[in-house]
Amino acid sequence: MSEDQKTKILEVLSALPAPGGGDVVSRGMVSDIFIADGKAFFSISVPAAEAQRFEGLRQEAERRAAAVPGLSSAMVALTAERRGGGMEARPPAPRPAARSAPPAASRPAQPPQPPRAARQGVEGVGRIVAVASGKGGVGKSTTAVNLALGFTALGLRVGLLDADIYGPSVPRLLGLRGRPELENGRVMRPMEAYGLKAMSMGFLVEEDTPMIWRGPMVMSALNQMLREVAWAPLDILVVDMPPGTGDAQLTMAQQVPLAGAVIVSTPQDLALIDARKGLAMFRKVEVPVLGIVENMSYFVAPDTGRRYDIFGHGGARAEAERLGVPFLGEVPLEMAIREGSDAGAPVMAVQPDGPHARAYAAIAERTLSSIEASGASAGKAPEIVFE
Repeated sequence: MSEDQKTKILEVLSALPAPGGGDVVSRGMVSDIFIADGKAFFSISVPAAEAQRFEGLRQEAERRAAAVPGLSSAMVALTAERRGGGMEARPPAPRPAARSAPPAASRPAQPPQPPRAARQGVEGVGRIVAVASGKGGVGKSTTAVNLALGFTALGLRVGLLDADIYGPSVPRLLGLRGRPELENGRVMRPMEAYGLKAMSMGFLVEEDTPMIWRGPMVMSALNQMLREVAWAPLDILVVDMPPGTGDAQLTMAQQVPLAGAVIVSTPQDLALIDARKGLAMFRKVEVPVLGIVENMSYFVAPDTGRRYDIFGHGGARAEAERLGVPFLGEVPLEMAIREGSDAGAPVMAVQPDGPHARAYAAIAERTLSSIEASGASAGKAPEIVFE
């Protein structure tokens, strides 16, 4: 069925005119089409310098693809990747004959450069906080969920965006199933659990469906989950970032005014090395680092009450002091946290008066204080230079 749908998508797109003549299919502008769970994903290659001009074409391609029988929606991204079908760069113009440059005083004045546009906020969302880690396996998503619930315990209206396109875990951590409903045929209504509004790619495709995407598709998906979801009204949107430093982090830093980032690490040296990279990345793109959380900080044996520092202890606190950022708190390695996460019953929600919930509540309070201290809710878009 999906092959028939791909053929049908190409048919309807072949009637979509391409700038400069022809259509987007015959010009080789359409990428391979990926279909999963009734949703089509593909990209359209356009000149990088003119991407804004092609936004209307992208929307029309998305509308036509979504109308194909058997499909519920489509997600289309613009990319500057050339496919050899008509979007190649024009040949360079002939060079004029060489001549000596006029004196500086006689050169025409250069027009002033327009100011860099401010990052556009998300309608109805007060502040956006990223939860990040330099590597996987440090409990970042569990921390993000319980941090978000910690904010709700403080009386705030909170949303949770799962920005890990390749490995979404928020649906499982919150025990959510099903698909978001559409409002006005376009805007998705977030799922809800424990007083949180939540959105994740895991709601849109099956859990075992591999997302084999390149950067433009990841960035397009993130933008849609940010701006085509009925988040409002929210005081804080917590974003569970994928581990590492890549497309998702750069997209968030460039396109939305992050109030700051929380870095999650374990105490061990290797994890801290990766955490430093994440912290340095956020600083480079002018996003405030709100602090570091030390997860899996220690283990208390349930039978003897004896404490074990399995991964060492205090490394994240020492690193925070060394780097001059707040230390937000430590969370123990505890079976109840792991079991609750696997069962979709986070400790902040089901054991709000327990010792582990108190640890997350304290981290939420310190994070909120760090946000207020940084005074960051908006800013100019950073200039990111790839060397």
